[in-house]
Amino acid sequence: MKNLVFIRHGKSSWDYDFADDLRPLKKRGVEDGKLIGEELITWNLNPDAIFSSPAKRAYDTCKIISEKIGYDIDNVEISELLYDFDGKRVLNFIINLEEDLDTVILFGHNHAFTALVNSLGSVSISNVPTTGVVWISFNTNDWHIKQTGTTVKTLFPKQLKN
Repeated sequence: MKNLVFIRHGKSSWDYDFADDLRPLKKRGVEDGKLIGEELITWNLNPDAIFSSPAKRAYDTCKIISEKIGYDIDNVEISELLYDFDGKRVLNFIINLEEDLDTVILFGHNHAFTALVNSLGSVSISNVPTTGVVWISFNTNDWHIKQTGTTVKTLFPKQLKN
């Protein structure tokens, strides 16, 4: 059984004249990351590995959530393949994961994540929002995914706000 958890980066700022990969999180992105992290504790994911896009907004979201779930940020691996917007590079990353990893969390971007959760999962999602989480489970022992997985859970920040 393989488990893949997609987490889109938090709400980021366009207020500065930075290159796209250097855009920081907005305050809302930080707060949503904390909310999502607190809820993810209840999922008992126990990830074997966490990977993040090198983009500042994705890695900062990763740091916030990793801390909340008790995953050592020093063990997070950065991959350029996750700085992707159509999903082809992310899919290539997934199918090349080490087979001894059973539960993996990926931090990255749209439209790649929305496209992938729709092509790999069992639930249609029109848009994975910022700091949105989608957990897909695959009934296989390798990452060369040949069939649709089961969308186990989704979690979006608006679900946690009153």
